[in-house]
Amino acid sequence: MKQKNILFITVAIAVMVISVSSCAHNQVVDTCLTGEKYGFWAGLWHGIIAPVDFVVSLFNDKITMYAQNNNGTWYAFGFLLGSGGWGLLGGAGAKRRRRRRD
Repeated sequence: MKQKNILFITVAIAVMVISVSSCAHNQVVDTCLTGEKYGFWAGLWHGIIAPVDFVVSLFNDKITMYAQNNNGTWYAFGFLLGSGGWGLLGGAGAKRRRRRRD
């Protein structure tokens, strides 16, 4: 039974990674600097998909983690909240496991 759970979790994570990686969007920096500026919501989304963007950027120079054409503080705040959510979710799971062991 335990192996079935591990297999299910592994497949679920693989499906999520593939789904989220399809959202990674790239733009040429020159056109990005003259287009619409990204704000808080775009920063939040870019922060959420940052782990996927990081892995993809290792293999593709056209992918970046952080939008070059942003409005400054609000974009950075959204990016910080979006990328910080990954650590918060992991910490909550660790607390649940510790309580069950005690």
